[in-house]
Amino acid sequence: MALLSKHGDSHRVDHLEQMIPYLFALGCARVWMTLTFAAPLYSAPVPFDPHTVFDYGYAIVGISVGLLARRIAPLQEQRWTKPLTLAAMLVSSACVLAAPSLPLQASALSVVAAVSGSLGFCLILLMVTEALVPLSLIRIALYTAASRFIAVPLVYLCEGLDEARLGIVVVALPIIALGCASFAYKSTPEADRPKGAYPKFAFPWKPVALFAIYSFVYGLREHQLAAGAGMHSSLSTAIIMGAFFVVVYLFSGRFSVSALYRSPMLLMVCGLLLIPAEGLLGTAASSYLISMSYTLMSLLIALLLYDLSKRLGIAIIALSGFTKAVTLFSVWGNDCASLLAATPLSDQTQDIVIMVVVVMLVLAGTLILLSEKELASKWGIRMLETGDLSEESLRSERISERCSEVTKQYRLSPREDEIVRLLAQGKTNAAIERELFIASGTLKAHIQHIYVKLGIHSRKELAELVDAGAR
Repeated sequence: MALLSKHGDSHRVDHLEQMIPYLFALGCARVWMTLTFAAPLYSAPVPFDPHTVFDYGYAIVGISVGLLARRIAPLQEQRWTKPLTLAAMLVSSACVLAAPSLPLQASALSVVAAVSGSLGFCLILLMVTEALVPLSLIRIALYTAASRFIAVPLVYLCEGLDEARLGIVVVALPIIALGCASFAYKSTPEADRPKGAYPKFAFPWKPVALFAIYSFVYGLREHQLAAGAGMHSSLSTAIIMGAFFVVVYLFSGRFSVSALYRSPMLLMVCGLLLIPAEGLLGTAASSYLISMSYTLMSLLIALLLYDLSKRLGIAIIALSGFTKAVTLFSVWGNDCASLLAATPLSDQTQDIVIMVVVVMLVLAGTLILLSEKELASKWGIRMLETGDLSEESLRSERISERCSEVTKQYRLSPREDEIVRLLAQGKTNAAIERELFIASGTLKAHIQHIYVKLGIHSRKELAELVDAGAR
């Protein structure tokens, strides 16, 4: 997050052109998934939902990558990853396109499309996370929000295409997405790229439980969502991601990422308002609230995992891979709603049951969020390895906690807090400039302001100040 120094504006991010490869890597991948499985424009009449098969395959691939992360991280460095990802997505596209015209083989083609598509889609998302993790959390938040936003108008543009042109699009999208993901990763200096080694750890169960709760709630209400609402590339996604991007961009100089973790009640209110809003404003209001709440929560969890990966030296695919299984909770929530609909209970009674369950789950999520006070919390994670790598990770965590104390004590701005953390990690000016996309003069000015606030004169004194409280 850099300053627009040439305009004298200290409140906005610059160098947004750096976002382009990240924007289309994730954006095109999401568009592809929406057009092929989430909301296909042309689909074959088969006795099952290919999207459900896709979700199960997606979860299995994510768990498998998480279990194998120690051997295969980083994915972008493996020779087989990109060819396998592209082949899987292209095979899926071909099967999706062929199924409607081959009714006898439609079921088999739909299964192959779902299985291969889930493999390719999961892998490309994990490769995008590897490209994003070296960036600052503010920039990750901006890029992710922009990617989710851009996918929506792209999907709407594709809705007017005939079958032939749509076929070209669903073949081109994986190629563009994979090319952009690869370019984004390679544009990162080699020293800043994700490392393959990481310590043994107990998985942070709290964010997974929180995301699972929201996914299940979403699944319970999914069949009642109004047009334009949904967790994929829908109008509700565009609204909340666009608003998030604008707010963070305009106030980036004063915006603290930690604020996302200290103000969870906004998300919880979105969930609780579903119930009274449905009676006063109709199902459209509740549909958009639950969709936007779920989208915000998914972004929150993603940022939390990026932070844990950066602080503790854990490969991001190990954390993100396991969370892919949370997708199944939305499927199971939908199944529970369908089972409830099949009972002899009246529609009004069914709605009351679902509302009661939603309130209980949202309250459970509130307790999980409030049990962690800030971004630097461990969220249920425990380091199990006692070797040098684990000790280094634990020391990095202590330094991070000490930096939080320094920021609070000396009232540093969010930008100064970022720079103090990077300086405390021993990064050079050139490395900090690359990570934050700021000019050399801007960085030097920030460092001087930090020294004045802390009453010090050198990096050595800063290191002593931080280390004194980190021991």
